[in-house]
Amino acid sequence: MRVERARYFLAAIETGSLRAAAARCGVSQPSIGQQIALLEEELDVVLLTRSRHGVRPTPAGQELIEPLGRLVAAEDAVRESAMESGAAYRGRVQIGGVSVTAETIIAPVVGRLREHHPGLRFTVREGASAAIEAAVLDGALDFGVVTTPVSPAAPGLRRIPLVSAPVGACVRTDHPLAGRDHVHWRDLETWPIVTMRAGTVMWEMLHRHVADPDVVVQAMSARTVKVMVAQGAGLGILARFDTSADIADLVWVPLRDAPPVRLCLTQRQDGRPSRSALIVRRLIRAKADELAGR
Repeated sequence: MRVERARYFLAAIETGSLRAAAARCGVSQPSIGQQIALLEEELDVVLLTRSRHGVRPTPAGQELIEPLGRLVAAEDAVRESAMESGAAYRGRVQIGGVSVTAETIIAPVVGRLREHHPGLRFTVREGASAAIEAAVLDGALDFGVVTTPVSPAAPGLRRIPLVSAPVGACVRTDHPLAGRDHVHWRDLETWPIVTMRAGTVMWEMLHRHVADPDVVVQAMSARTVKVMVAQGAGLGILARFDTSADIADLVWVPLRDAPPVRLCLTQRQDGRPSRSALIVRRLIRAKADELAGR
């Protein structure tokens, strides 16, 4: 039995759809469907019930979730031991990210790896999504963790979806909008706005939905947006990610008509990452899955 087929099956159960499972595993939807079908043939049981609403396990599939999970965990343990003995946890991994991914995804992974594998070294570059993708395409970075741009990926780049978050207005508790359970873009037209700098996904989203926003501050990070809002500079436009910059006396009000911000892992299609980079990339996807499950 190919353990990868068990991974695909478990991903389908966890995400509830073959499309989402394919995106998580970095393969095409037809490929993941075919591999799960082959697993069903190997085991001589039907594992999934498919419908237009997604997939769910059959009674037989439900019974096999735990043993197949142990199988996948066992393979992971073997790979981990092999990489450890083969000095895979050495060298430098170069990662790019926007400010929120650097804090919520990249930093926890780097900290965990440095604690157990002191031979690893990292370069972490922060910047706008477009700049990070350009550096990945040029080979200056092994991969990036960015907010997914509206424009299609450049030829030679591949984007793997990770997690999404709703967008809202960050305001002080004494602001007139603070008591609302939601707002719309039109409610922001008359207020001074603090947002991410020009060239970021958040900047583009604001200017697509508000004709002439009164942007008083262009910030370099979500933390700076919150600090500026707390000091009375204006209201902030941010996706809802938990960061260390959570400041007292601020509230986040969801923007009802705003699309969610989606994070993705971006990499070269023809790239050959080092063994260390592959390890870091795998843990970043696991950390994103953890955030998605909260």
